[in-house]
Amino acid sequence: MLIQIENVSKYFGENLVFSQVSGTVNRGDRIGLIGVNGAGKSTLLSLICGELEPDEGAVSIGENARIGYLKQNSGLESGNTIFEEMQSVFAPLLEAQRRMQELSRRMQGASGQEYQELSQQFSQLQSYFETNEGYQIEVKINTILSGMNFSLEDKAKPVDCMSGGEKTRLALCKMLLTEPDVLILDEPTNHLDFSSLMWLEEYLASYKGALVVVSHDRYFLDQTVDRIWEMEAGRMSVFKGNYSKYAVLKEELVARREKEYALQQEEIAKLEDYVARNMVRASTSKMARSRLHALDKIERVERIRPQPRVQLSFPVDSDPIKSVLSVEGMELAVGFGEERHTLFSGVDFEMARGEKIALIGDNGVGKTTFLKAVLGLIPHKGRVTWGRGVRQGYYQQDDSQLPQNKTVLDALWDEHRGLYEQKIRDTLGLVLLRGEDVYKQVKVLSGGEKARLKFAFLMLRRANVLILDEPTNHLDLATREVLDKSLMEYQGTILAVSHDRYLLNRFPTKVAEMTREGIRLYPGRFDDYLAAKRREEALSPVPAAPAPEREPSASAEGYYRSKKQRSEDAARKRRIAQLEEEVAALEEEIARLEEQIASPEAQEDYKELQQMCLRLEENKNLLTEKMENWLELQEN
Repeated sequence: MLIQIENVSKYFGENLVFSQVSGTVNRGDRIGLIGVNGAGKSTLLSLICGELEPDEGAVSIGENARIGYLKQNSGLESGNTIFEEMQSVFAPLLEAQRRMQELSRRMQGASGQEYQELSQQFSQLQSYFETNEGYQIEVKINTILSGMNFSLEDKAKPVDCMSGGEKTRLALCKMLLTEPDVLILDEPTNHLDFSSLMWLEEYLASYKGALVVVSHDRYFLDQTVDRIWEMEAGRMSVFKGNYSKYAVLKEELVARREKEYALQQEEIAKLEDYVARNMVRASTSKMARSRLHALDKIERVERIRPQPRVQLSFPVDSDPIKSVLSVEGMELAVGFGEERHTLFSGVDFEMARGEKIALIGDNGVGKTTFLKAVLGLIPHKGRVTWGRGVRQGYYQQDDSQLPQNKTVLDALWDEHRGLYEQKIRDTLGLVLLRGEDVYKQVKVLSGGEKARLKFAFLMLRRANVLILDEPTNHLDLATREVLDKSLMEYQGTILAVSHDRYLLNRFPTKVAEMTREGIRLYPGRFDDYLAAKRREEALSPVPAAPAPEREPSASAEGYYRSKKQRSEDAARKRRIAQLEEEVAALEEEIARLEEQIASPEAQEDYKELQQMCLRLEENKNLLTEKMENWLELQEN
């Protein structure tokens, strides 16, 4: 047991955050912590990490258990370079290495007792250094930095010169290097592109410690967790399985509990009716009191009251012609003066009526810029042609399209003055902006509220082509599920940029990958795209060539007393010679791999780098095994 949570309750002032929460984290557990904003997820994590104390109950941490907690958007602040910051994780090992080097210099001029003492100190330090994989420090750092898309050149970059997103990504790298017994991550997928996300999922799959993760990335939860802790209405429920399994189990639980509740209410109503009619009659009062006693003993079924949910639908008034969008030879440059550079050029793209296309690509490749260019919001070279009858609806990633100084009601109503106020209020109600919320100024809304307001604009737009830029940002899990369904049911055409891989496996008919060379279309959804990319790449590590066998040397037959002894000794010598050849080959292979891993080329391909590191570890283990066999044969 690493963490034990027993009947924990927490208040902030008079407000109850949650009560009677219990759970256990054991070695190897993979737990996803979910719930709406304000459900108490961060409070529970703070209790686990000792930043807060429970008002009731207890949180116990296993003896010597190390907990690593990476808060959401908690970037590093440091005067170090990236590589120096990563090295700081291994400070004790690096100090041991420095002392070993110092001892080695002193041993060169020492003799007698002094040499023996220095040699003993060196051996102790070397044992500590090797046991804790000191020789793998640089390999570990390079592997994680490469996997999280930091290049070789980035290693010398000062941390203070990085963006907020880069600092958060680097903090995640540093946390992974510390390898705590319990790794707690709060929204770790923020600021990660697809390649980094998939690398992180692979890394966590083989992580030896326990994992507790808070995330709105449903695909990430599916890939990394096998249990869900759901915080809802002040309680915590535990579901076995990943997020997709949880969604099924939760729906079944709600339906079952609702049925149990209805049956129990029916039974309670019958008992209460009997008591009311018979308590005053002398002949039946005894039976009535018995039924009243039975009523008091009934353990009431707690009804699961679902949280209010956003309702989204995007109606279409009319269809455009078949060719919705045609882009020919688009070129776009950004920046000014000497900083100006071409973002992409020669981009061709076609979209037909009814297609639902997801546009993906590395961060910074220009996906958002491409959307703005096809909508005519920024200048570009090349031709963009929209089909006749197209009515566009644009969901912008940032909030610049929202009038910040207007009230929520006026912001939407000013765009649709032909509608009655009640229609505007009804639409805002569908996105859970009700009551006094409609009189708030837009600028004071939370990120989630602004996102829902933008959906209200989109619903009243009645567009037959939706252009969506990261539509799931700032949405809770429940709202993401509603958006998935609405986009799948939408009768128009969609071009959407998104990092939400769960969404990308629901609505698209095609995936468009954008690179510096242009846009390439893949039929199907995100998993179909991944399968196609794997077939294209078809990368597999080349196995090391087996060491050649050496011809056995002759033995002096006259020395032995019997033919059997001569045969056994000859076989032993042949095996010793063979092991010596194999050891030499392994040492050469290890040296070659270490040289390759340290090369700049290896840093550019994290998959190949990871494979080389695995082969290096396997070869070192094999070398140890063969050396032990060689020593045993030498002693016989």
